[in-house]
Amino acid sequence: METASTPTHCPYCALQCGMALSPLPAGGVEVSERADFPVNRGALCGKGRTAPEVLSAAVRLTSPLVREGGTLVPASWEEALDRVAAGMASVRTAYGPDALGVFGGGGLTNEKAYALGKFARVVLGTSQIDYNGRFCMSSAAAAGTKAFGLDRGLPFPLEDIPRTGCVILVGSNLAETMPPALRYFAELRENGGTLIVVDPRRTKTAEQADLHLAPRPGTDLALALGLLHLVVAEGRTDEAYIAERTAGWEEARAAAMAHWPEYVERITGVSVPELREAVRLFCEPESAMVLTARGPEQQSKGTDTVGAWINLCLATGRAGRPLSGYGCLTGQGNGQGGREHGQKADQLPGYRKLTDPEARRHVAGVWGVDPDSLPGPGRSAYELLDALGTDIRSLLLMGSNPVVSAPRAGHVEERIRSLDFLVVCDVVLSETAALADVVLPVTQWAEETGTTTSLEGRVLLRRRAVAPPTGIRSDLEVLHGLAARLGVEKGFPTDPEEVFEELRRASAGGPADYSGISYRRLMEEQGVFWPCPADEPETGAVHPGTPRLFLDRFATEDGRARFAPVTHRPLAEEPDDEYPLLLTTGRVVAQYQSGAQTRRVAELNAAAPGPFVELHPRLAARLGAADGDPVAVVSRRGRAVAPARVTASIRPDTVFMPFHWPGEGRANTLTNPALDPTSRMPEFKACAVRVEAVRP
Repeated sequence: METASTPTHCPYCALQCGMALSPLPAGGVEVSERADFPVNRGALCGKGRTAPEVLSAAVRLTSPLVREGGTLVPASWEEALDRVAAGMASVRTAYGPDALGVFGGGGLTNEKAYALGKFARVVLGTSQIDYNGRFCMSSAAAAGTKAFGLDRGLPFPLEDIPRTGCVILVGSNLAETMPPALRYFAELRENGGTLIVVDPRRTKTAEQADLHLAPRPGTDLALALGLLHLVVAEGRTDEAYIAERTAGWEEARAAAMAHWPEYVERITGVSVPELREAVRLFCEPESAMVLTARGPEQQSKGTDTVGAWINLCLATGRAGRPLSGYGCLTGQGNGQGGREHGQKADQLPGYRKLTDPEARRHVAGVWGVDPDSLPGPGRSAYELLDALGTDIRSLLLMGSNPVVSAPRAGHVEERIRSLDFLVVCDVVLSETAALADVVLPVTQWAEETGTTTSLEGRVLLRRRAVAPPTGIRSDLEVLHGLAARLGVEKGFPTDPEEVFEELRRASAGGPADYSGISYRRLMEEQGVFWPCPADEPETGAVHPGTPRLFLDRFATEDGRARFAPVTHRPLAEEPDDEYPLLLTTGRVVAQYQSGAQTRRVAELNAAAPGPFVELHPRLAARLGAADGDPVAVVSRRGRAVAPARVTASIRPDTVFMPFHWPGEGRANTLTNPALDPTSRMPEFKACAVRVEAVRP
């Protein structure tokens, strides 16, 4: 039995809410509040409260499984690891190292993400590694890096939100995706600030807004450009700030001026008076923020769309100033840290570029390998999945369930089934794990120690509270065992703190510098914001971390932020006579991501038992479908069937499906894998569909 009460953090979203865990005498774990943690101040959503239920041996994997005659059967760890190593070695011998693929997850700790990237490049020698965080905030990351020279979800703490004058919240239903964060926006309004919500649905979040703008899905770029047009036309730009702290304004201004209000109204469906009111609310206070989420980001023009919202901040002097700026609400628990330390196709630890010779030299020095031995950038997430069974013959998958979560999921499932060899490390037998040749059961959040990085850029320590069941190993132990079997005896420790100490050295001097962060500091403080360089060698001064970025200069060479000269363009797939409607997807409060864990919790299933199709009463009347009747949603990629949920809170030209379920109600059967040319983000948020009544 472990200690009586252990302070730690929730395993789910990027808020990383503080909680305390106490083992119960009869077995199981009790969750209690941690009012001292500043982010959630004790509040937890239903997912956080019930998270320990997935620790139960009744719902999880407790033994390695290997495929025999088409069936997964229990095996010893030695047998399973031997089989994995032999399978990988066989594929590498026959087809070369790039025939080995690695796919990670935004829920992995920083230590695991770091070790997985190192394993791919040092042990396997493959360039083919990416992770499901590519589907999360990669467009915001690309746009933020272009504009500011650095990507961190929020460049300021959440505590700044209630003290600003106005927030434009674009494409986020945080009342359901991260409920404890809603209090910040309620406090904003209590303090006299205003909230503008941009969403094609009147969600629970939109109901809290002073102004709700409901654009047609896929037109967020035009909307942002239309608002900037009005800012210029009404003389609301901050010319001194533009001259002192930015570059590229003339080109961006010219692009925005081509998007006059009446034109934007035709594209978006947002009226000119609403556009003018949004500009007034945003520009009149001394400070304001724009926050984006998956709505504008999960588009084939997501990078440009986020760039246009950043332009609005820059033109009004609302970035790099107190209580102002652009930020992204990261989704997955370690979506931020997961892409900073090497499991992304084009990056090395510390958010370094894999193509940068100096970055390669530094990281190779920490790893004790020749820089020339490190492979170059590989395929992005969807492109990697699309290449399975052809160029990529074997896949090691950790912490992801692409059979449910990937776009064009039916095709991705086919590609996974065509692999020569599939290995899945997971807590439960997910839909993807069920297709594997070897399944390795691994420890969970409460059974292991490790760091995560929240949406604020706050590095946190999750602490082990209970021992895992017999027969379970950590992901770090898996990588250690496989590395040894593949001829690399050193460099893959199983102790997470030892891994983190190496991560600190590898990140030192990089954009995401963790070198001044230690487990000791994380235990003593309520997290540390990166960048946090190491102590001053001469004075011994401890770097305090960086809660607020860009107040003095941006992270570009000249310290100036860059405007993005972007213009509106259509979706990759616009409606037509055969597919006249738009499908948009998202989450519900009681489920999380692909649902592999939350669908195993009785309380959460009772609240959200299955998929549904949200449609407007006018559309329902045309179909002759009543609330609860089964309807089919059909796209060029497939067909999904689920009960109708008739509501006036959605646009008549739009239908909505949550994406947490497999089977015939799998929303991602329908979604479009068209990719953003910069971020390689698929267009999850809008595709052309038709809806049909399903007759008995």
